[in-house]
Amino acid sequence: MSTPLPERRRSARLGDGWRLVRESLAGKEHDYTKGSIDRALALLAVPMVLEMLMESVFALADIFFVSSLGADAVAAVGLTEAVLSLLYAVAIGIGMATTAMVARRIGEKRKEAAAVAAGQALWIGLVLAIVIGIGGYLGAESILRLMGASAETIETGVGYTAVLFGGSGTILFLFLINAIFRGAGDASIAMRALWLANGVNLVLDPLLIFGLGPFPELGVQGAAIATTIGRGTGVAYQLWALFGGAGRIRVRWRHLVPEPKVMVRLARLSLGGILQFLIHTSSWILLVRIVAMWGSAAVAGYTIAIRLIEFTILPAWGLGNAASTLVGQNLGAGQPERAERSVWRAARLNVVFLATVGVLFIAFAHPLVRLFTDDPEVLAHAADALRIISYGYAFYAIGMVVVQAFNGAGDTDTPTVINFFIFWLIQIPVAWVLAQQWQLGPNGVFWAVMFGEGLLALVGVTLFRRGRWKTRTV
Repeated sequence: MSTPLPERRRSARLGDGWRLVRESLAGKEHDYTKGSIDRALALLAVPMVLEMLMESVFALADIFFVSSLGADAVAAVGLTEAVLSLLYAVAIGIGMATTAMVARRIGEKRKEAAAVAAGQALWIGLVLAIVIGIGGYLGAESILRLMGASAETIETGVGYTAVLFGGSGTILFLFLINAIFRGAGDASIAMRALWLANGVNLVLDPLLIFGLGPFPELGVQGAAIATTIGRGTGVAYQLWALFGGAGRIRVRWRHLVPEPKVMVRLARLSLGGILQFLIHTSSWILLVRIVAMWGSAAVAGYTIAIRLIEFTILPAWGLGNAASTLVGQNLGAGQPERAERSVWRAARLNVVFLATVGVLFIAFAHPLVRLFTDDPEVLAHAADALRIISYGYAFYAIGMVVVQAFNGAGDTDTPTVINFFIFWLIQIPVAWVLAQQWQLGPNGVFWAVMFGEGLLALVGVTLFRRGRWKTRTV
């Protein structure tokens, strides 16, 4: 008896889907400027989504284990991460510029020039890692005090803050080198680096926090040490792949010879990206500072909610990264219309994913938060934050893809201007008014976050449709 035709077709589609997933994870070389856009997007997006999923696991794993140490420990993590987001802004900004430049050179079929750009980016990352690492390690206590931490939170978390800032080089290089691989289309290598880093972190976290077996009990500081060792392991793998030629781009010693013109061009492009994310992340710091006015429980609740949100937002950001690579490579190949079609396709897929997640977060906010805390006050704040911010998930999906498309084209100025007006001139004042004047407390901040991110999507789409990004040179 023969199999019905509809069933055979479904089986064939499933088989094709699995083959596409296996191909994307294998990291075989592919020309993303030709053929099906859906296929190109899938080959890039699958490993990039998994890469970002692993980045979100870093944040979620730490807070999962640290939450058992009490509200002060969780608050220390939240306040440190708020300031550390400035470092992420620097790393992401340089990474965006590097991805744009490498992708454009790959699209032009100039691999040697792509390797030179990668080599110059490594020098910029090294200088920043030294400066930020030393300053952050020595000023750990001042950082927590500036963020409004209580004396108990400072005593509990100063070691955590010092270790994470002292090891900031691992954060910078993990972002930067993965940006090189993404620009070259080697998304699977970037994914494996994050998987390795997270594997080490997940193993070391409970051992160093709780002192299991022969390991010392280091409390919240142990989480920072585990994370830094994990990220350092990932960076070691990245360097091996980058210099060993495991992918489409291979850096040789000649590519590390300083090239002033390339370095200046990269620095200028990075400056726009860094400023863009500094504006965004500094607004988050101010929002956390407003939340801190209601005590450690409010900060702890906000921290737990944000970690859960990052767990889904970062994988969705992977689709944005895929769109960014496709924009850069297709502009390099002289195909701006194909670049634009790639962005809209990625945005539609992202809306479906994040809208689904948003509904689940709204419906199951309390059960999800209860996995991390039993403290009634912390739980209440966390559930409110998770539910309110999730109302805007469909808008976030569009906004993150469009912003990454601008950056992939080398147009870092437009998102910077958007961020400045929306986050500094609108979101922060709205948060203050809702929290203080309207007496909504921390919930006012959460509503402001939802409003600001939604507005960013609307403005971003309007400017993207004008098409000026298609004429940017990198």
